[in-house]
Amino acid sequence: MSTEKVTTAQAVAWARAHGAVPHVLDGSEARTKAEVLDAIGEALEFPPYYGGNLDALFDCLADLSWLPEGEHVLVWSHHQSLAEEDWQAYQRVRSVLKDGAGSANGRRLTVVFAAS
Repeated sequence: MSTEKVTTAQAVAWARAHGAVPHVLDGSEARTKAEVLDAIGEALEFPPYYGGNLDALFDCLADLSWLPEGEHVLVWSHHQSLAEEDWQAYQRVRSVLKDGAGSANGRRLTVVFAAS
């Protein structure tokens, strides 16, 4: 999980240069926990059974079987929007992303928090 100050374009370029599939989450309009959880689900193409809560987020991150094998990078741009609106929710989502990201069925997920 990266917390460097990079732009979305830089993170996407890095992912592609390393053979990873980038998935961009534009957090500029996601200012609540529910909106962010929905946006993560959309960015990572979660299956219809995704429940849109922190437990379901962890379960999907630990699986990722619907994505092609290999490395995937979730680029969360404007992540500060949720932090400014609800610091506790932001910390909980980050914690689940950290705990859930890793290797799942031949897929690896890296999370990058982009500045813009």
